[in-house]
Amino acid sequence: MLKDFPKISLVTPSFNQAEFIEATIQSILSQGYPNLEYIIIDGGSTDGSVEIIKKYEKHLHFWCSEPDAGQYDAINKGFSYSTGEIMAWLNSDDMYCSWTLKTVGSIMSELPEVDWLTTLAPAYWDWHGFCYGITSIAGYSRKAYLDGFYLPGENKTCLGWIQQESTFWRRDLWQKVGGSIATEFSLAGDFDLWSRFYSHADLYGTPSPLGGFRYQPNQRSRQLEQYLVEAQKSLTRMRTLFNWSPNYYRSIALQLRLNKIPKVRTLSQPMYSYVGKRIVRTNLDSPDSYWKVEEYKFY
Repeated sequence: MLKDFPKISLVTPSFNQAEFIEATIQSILSQGYPNLEYIIIDGGSTDGSVEIIKKYEKHLHFWCSEPDAGQYDAINKGFSYSTGEIMAWLNSDDMYCSWTLKTVGSIMSELPEVDWLTTLAPAYWDWHGFCYGITSIAGYSRKAYLDGFYLPGENKTCLGWIQQESTFWRRDLWQKVGGSIATEFSLAGDFDLWSRFYSHADLYGTPSPLGGFRYQPNQRSRQLEQYLVEAQKSLTRMRTLFNWSPNYYRSIALQLRLNKIPKVRTLSQPMYSYVGKRIVRTNLDSPDSYWKVEEYKFY
């Protein structure tokens, strides 16, 4: 059990999401995390969202409903009111798993080397909030990120993507990258933030599902082409910073699905594999269980 619960600051940006925002709020508050700083920034909704938020205001560190310059402006505003050691945002149509905050607080309390964390098992919700499914991601690596293998939509070479709904980071890392999401991006501000985080620290993955993305018709993420244009711009900047040239041989190997052929996989893994850092639970049947970091190769 956690003896000292690190403070977690969460921001929910919202605008006219009355159909979903209460489920988002409940997925956070129902966990009973004892050191939570929850902030909601509403963009001046007129659909009943404000009345829903007011139902929970005694549990909120701060909230407001006023016009803003968009999602990322709202998130930056929310974080300006925050003080927690651990930070994240959850959009007003998405939800956490019931164990998320305890898991994140425990991992980052026990493992000070972990500056940012996400899941290896992203979850997805349907319109009603039922779990649509849980997928599996082999691992995360800065080299794989620089090679472009976490660009959503690039299905032939994509190793997966960093699910924003499941990603948490330390305030020190946030401050190192300027303490804000770049508002020059209208859709890929999350990808750009990951690029800047990767410039300072490795990303750790946990097999535990943490959060989920809700499918609904008005979601901004459906604008995939524009998202990819913005993400590529951010990735190009990062490649310039690291003087990085993508490994196109890896790309060809992934396109040909060579990693699915056992004999070829064994022979090619030393050449084309990446090194990931995975956080696992040990001594599962003991009260002395603890978190442990494993380094492993994936392809």
